[in-house]
Amino acid sequence: MTTFSKEFKEALSFLPAKEKDKLILRLLKKDLNLANRLRFELVETRSVEELRETVEKHVISTVDNMSNRFYSIGYLNMDVRYLSGDITQHVKITKDKYGEVSLNLLLLIEVLKKNKVHILGDHTFSKLRKFCVAIVARVFKVLLLINKMEDDLLLDFKEDLSVLGELIGANEVVMKIAIKNGLDVNWLIFGEIPHDIVSIHKELKANGYLK
Repeated sequence: MTTFSKEFKEALSFLPAKEKDKLILRLLKKDLNLANRLRFELVETRSVEELRETVEKHVISTVDNMSNRFYSIGYLNMDVRYLSGDITQHVKITKDKYGEVSLNLLLLIEVLKKNKVHILGDHTFSKLRKFCVAIVARVFKVLLLINKMEDDLLLDFKEDLSVLGELIGANEVVMKIAIKNGLDVNWLIFGEIPHDIVSIHKELKANGYLK
């Protein structure tokens, strides 16, 4: 972590306003995440909830498109990564922790719901396994995020968790990979996340699973 001396901070405070503005703009051009974050805080008129809804629509429409034009399990995995990146970008800009859970749940549900036939199709095992492990890893990510929240917020996600669990259970390929990688689908179906989920996840990773 970079630290700045007291003298340096004082020197910056004495810079003329125009010079400061030039420096800030120059620095922001090199850090788009910070620039987008400041733009959200300073000039964005939409609320976090409104921006979240925009991303929700983007996720649904994009999954529709990539499912309708399915080419291969490898391309589907790549498309899911891109969408996941869009969600991450939204969270970086807005600090929308609630949306980080709800949007990732939405992504997982939409992908599994609209691609069951594709997932069960004829694929090389390595690419199919890579896709399914990525799905299971994202499920763990959601559980870990919920685990950090207030207990009462779990109720907000119980229905979607149950839907996700049922979708995994109905897809024999994803279910098989889930079991092999330590994911108990009952956690999702009944909305009961183990209190030691962090330790469970850490041990699985240490033993070479989820990758």
